[in-house]
Amino acid sequence: MVTMVTRPLVVRSGEDRAASPLKFLNGRFDCKISAADTDGALCAYDTYRFKPGGPPLHVHFEQDEWFVVLEGEFKFQIGDETRYLKAGDSILGPRRVPHAFRNISETARMLITFQPAGTMEEFFSSGMVDPTSQAFRDLSLAHGMEVVGPPLSI
Repeated sequence: MVTMVTRPLVVRSGEDRAASPLKFLNGRFDCKISAADTDGALCAYDTYRFKPGGPPLHVHFEQDEWFVVLEGEFKFQIGDETRYLKAGDSILGPRRVPHAFRNISETARMLITFQPAGTMEEFFSSGMVDPTSQAFRDLSLAHGMEVVGPPLSI
């Protein structure tokens, strides 16, 4: 049973909502808002990127994905458009529109919000690290996404 939070929820800087940050792709993911907190309406992650890279070009069937760059610089592809974002910039990856991003700084940090949450928490907790593998493609499909291209190059 899902129980929505009805009081203020504070998650301190550098902390994960459940005190169990995830290692995924090229960084660490701290959950700040869980699907359980919002009855599935959204979830949000503060992501710390420790080297350049990012996910392959993919589509979310039922979720919008909003990105806010907190540190460093990222290259984004949303549909046919490419954008470069720095700290303070944000961009929306609408559902059903292919998108990908790449950390182009040595280290970087970005807040990522999914609306609705779907099963993104389960997806990230898988620990998958090779975004070019068939296992990653299968995992993505199991969580409402389809990989439609490779990770972005510089």
